[in-house]
Amino acid sequence: MSSPTSPITPLRQRMLDDMRMRQLAPKTQTHYIRAVRQFAAFLGRSPDTADIEDLRRYQLHLVDHGISPVSLNAAITGLKFFFDITLDHPELMAKMQPVRVPRTLPVVLSREEVARLIAAAGNLKHQTALAVAYGAGLRASEVVSLKVGDIDSQRMTLRVEQGKGRKDRYAMLSPVLLERLRVWWRVAHAQGKMLDGGWLFPGLNPIEPLSTRQLNRAVHAAADEAKIGKRVSMHTLRHCFATHLLEQKVDIRLIQVLLGHKKLETTALYAQVATDILREVVSPLENLHTT
Repeated sequence: MSSPTSPITPLRQRMLDDMRMRQLAPKTQTHYIRAVRQFAAFLGRSPDTADIEDLRRYQLHLVDHGISPVSLNAAITGLKFFFDITLDHPELMAKMQPVRVPRTLPVVLSREEVARLIAAAGNLKHQTALAVAYGAGLRASEVVSLKVGDIDSQRMTLRVEQGKGRKDRYAMLSPVLLERLRVWWRVAHAQGKMLDGGWLFPGLNPIEPLSTRQLNRAVHAAADEAKIGKRVSMHTLRHCFATHLLEQKVDIRLIQVLLGHKKLETTALYAQVATDILREVVSPLENLHTT
């Protein structure tokens, strides 16, 4: 017997309405609500009764409990929306400041490791999904959101609808990837796993798409099977796409467009992990003439 759900308070409903008015993404709304709920649990009373010192104490509490910079900033962003917009008290956030996030280099696999990873995926659907992530440089959320109609074999493109930042873009579709997709389409149709015009990678119920969580579980299992010791995720394949293109001398501005990056500086990070390019640079030590 399922337990009855607690009614939504007027305060939460107002925040939900504020987020809906601004058309925030459902995932963003979930994160903001969670941030306020966790603050209320710390406070022990309604969050609209908090003052500046309560928020300052909460940030210290989060830091002392080892929260990561990314998670801390996410909590602050959710609370900022609540106090700035829903309560119209932006001054309460004066002492709650975001922190600098350390910049780390992405993990990149060699081409041979990518081939082993894709081959080690548990079934054809997962193998094809991983091939799309690497072959087109898509995020996991973009892979699972693809529909059959997004494949344009005439223009050799994949249409990515409402990717990160709610932007549409076209991704590249190579002949090898197109052939992999055709093989998957034929098998999935023959087994009744794919609906006409439906999701390219359906879940167990073909009406629903494969989830990003399922896809991440698949790539972790494939990495274990392929005995790849590096820390691998779906996003690793996107990193590999960008890095390998850079090593092939593809213009970084074109890579920026293919990835859908807003800023060139974001794409330029891959220059630091493109080892083929680094190996081509001659160290000044080589040109020293010792007597």
